[in-house]
Amino acid sequence: MSWQVWLTFLGAALAISVSPGAGAVQSMATGINCGLRRGYWSILGLQIGLMLQLILVAIGLGAVVTSSVVAFTVIKWLGVGYLIYLAVRQWRTATRDLREQIGDPADTTRRALLVRGFLVNATNPKGLVFFLAVLPQFVVPTAPLLPQYLAIGVTMVVVDLVVMGLYTGLAARLVDWLHTPRQQKVLNRVFSGLFATAAALLSLVHKGAAAA
Repeated sequence: MSWQVWLTFLGAALAISVSPGAGAVQSMATGINCGLRRGYWSILGLQIGLMLQLILVAIGLGAVVTSSVVAFTVIKWLGVGYLIYLAVRQWRTATRDLREQIGDPADTTRRALLVRGFLVNATNPKGLVFFLAVLPQFVVPTAPLLPQYLAIGVTMVVVDLVVMGLYTGLAARLVDWLHTPRQQKVLNRVFSGLFATAAALLSLVHKGAAAA
């Protein structure tokens, strides 16, 4: 992959990562509830889910999923269901001083955050659609594919780690201003609504639109 091609892909990766979506909502919610340091476990889970989708596309399964109405629909509604679960979970989160919650390591385990982040990306077929639509423009089929996919994967992960880290960090800074139980209740409702909105948007994704 030439530098010119890589820089173009870097721009595409930045645009996709910065655009608000389920991953951004998950990162911000985790930043509010767990702080930046612990929130990076959720971000790591997001990257594992992202790389799973890249691997599926690289070995050809992504094309099968996007061309199969049943497979695409199953994955899509799993993602919708999980986002709704997160919306309900956020809505029902107990109100308490956010500063105490961040200081409580038992409140949310690293493993739970890792799994949650992974599921948010792994059950979102829009990632598969993005890779299938974008990768052919940056991959040279006559050149060795593994180095190209490695460059693409590393670029995507680094960019998303930085961007999701910024989302998490900015949200975590709100703790000093929005730390009372009353303020947290309002914040939980807001993030619950964002998760629900992400679920609604995902439910509108259709295989026909993806193929286009």
